[in-house]
Amino acid sequence: MSLLSITNLSVAIHRFNILQGVTLSVDAGEIVAVTGESGSGKSMTALAAMQLLPKGTQARGHIMLGDQDLLALPEAELCAIRGNDIGMVFQEPMTALNPVQTIGHQVAETIRIHDKTVSRHAAARQAAETLERVGLPNDRFPLSRYPHELSGGQRQRVVIAMAIALRPRLLIADEPTTALDVTTQAQILDLLKSLAREDGMGLLMITHDLAVVADMADRIIVMRKGEIVEQGHTQALLHTMRHPYTRMLFA
Repeated sequence: MSLLSITNLSVAIHRFNILQGVTLSVDAGEIVAVTGESGSGKSMTALAAMQLLPKGTQARGHIMLGDQDLLALPEAELCAIRGNDIGMVFQEPMTALNPVQTIGHQVAETIRIHDKTVSRHAAARQAAETLERVGLPNDRFPLSRYPHELSGGQRQRVVIAMAIALRPRLLIADEPTTALDVTTQAQILDLLKSLAREDGMGLLMITHDLAVVADMADRIIVMRKGEIVEQGHTQALLHTMRHPYTRMLFA
């Protein structure tokens, strides 16, 4: 059984089709990249997997996390799954972080929301350990720092720390290197790859950066206008590129 299995997913907003018949899977420890031009439905697929779709959205199909169909669960159960079982790294770290709360508080809050029995002291200690895992050791980046005191790459590491604080089975990263310089992009991608391998965590990467796709992904999914036009193992797909849109995209 795949860790995440999406079958025949269709999403419409006010009867306008956004996704049509999307079928994909992610296994434990596997890195799957979803790519395509802007507006192809990549981010909407990620939001559907997290069940964070906008109001007025109708979704049909199946989104299975193990043996649980997320489309059939009430919001209370979904809240328990988000963070615990599925973590998400959003596109822009400055909007994902609260500017008036310290980085330590924000990571610790993620932990305490899902486990009310954890003390503030224990949550702070776990937050420090998680931040060190993502390359922000406490001696150089104390928990008392605010987001504006960090660089873009460092803020993105905090966002990743929040997403992995509870050791989720699946991590979804939506354009995680947007607005970062090339060197910082490489560091963030190496971090995500190592975390997935170390924890046996499935990683669903949403990106339009084809260099990222070729370097990181075990499998590639190509989307266009809300549909999957081609998917396969990275080297095989890059070698064949059977669909004209895939060839145009990579050209």
